[in-house]
Amino acid sequence: MTSFETLIVERRGAVGWLQFNRPEVGNAMNSVMLDELERAWAGLDADPDVRVIVNIGSGSAFQTGLDVVELSRNPEALREQSRRTKRAELRLTAWHNSVWKPVIAAVNGTCAGGGLHFVADADIVIASSNATFLDPHVSIGQVTAYEAIALVRKSPMEPIMRMALTGRHERLSASRAYELGILSQVVDPPEQLADEAMALAEKIAQNSPTAMRATKKALWGALELGLSDACHAGASELVAMWGHPDQEEGPLAFVERREPRWLPLDASMPGEG
Repeated sequence: MTSFETLIVERRGAVGWLQFNRPEVGNAMNSVMLDELERAWAGLDADPDVRVIVNIGSGSAFQTGLDVVELSRNPEALREQSRRTKRAELRLTAWHNSVWKPVIAAVNGTCAGGGLHFVADADIVIASSNATFLDPHVSIGQVTAYEAIALVRKSPMEPIMRMALTGRHERLSASRAYELGILSQVVDPPEQLADEAMALAEKIAQNSPTAMRATKKALWGALELGLSDACHAGASELVAMWGHPDQEEGPLAFVERREPRWLPLDASMPGEG
């Protein structure tokens, strides 16, 4: 794996790990991290041995958004981020970078502001019992848009609106986020979060990489379309998998009572279209 200044990126078996690594500033995104995130996601996506990706933070925070202080000292980096924001061309998350491998966000502490991108855009979210979520944009005179808009896809609108409008004056607990459907598991004690994320990732990694990619594309695509169009688009992903060797291997492995031997994920295989 390539080395990074602000991230820890590694592979453990079939599981890739992308870890924010600026714990002294709550893992806030500076200009270096903004550049490294795009490269890190691309590297994990291109690694044929990575089937699932876990996203976690170092220290007591998961991710606390842009490092405004650092970016203010680097006007060019801020201008580039502003251009991408204006054009809706962000490159922060797996979804922004068209990564179709399963992604688990393991929220290990504070998740604030721009950090909510990584929660909203993950396929599965789990959190330690001491994790908290807040959106302080309006408290510093800024507008919240992308993060809250994306979270409304996972949760009823009213609690997301409440988080957006209360700003830094109120935090959403992990248990409340679980009740709202923002995440699917609360891990207690908190120090077991990484182990739980790994266990979940290893369960997922046992499945056909190609079938999982097509499934992810179908389900995320459904969020962009009406019901009928989503079903038609999903059908194209389903049919594209017909004839793939994994569809014979799965039932055969079941009958023979052994682990399936899936083909590696290849961009030229069905499910890419």
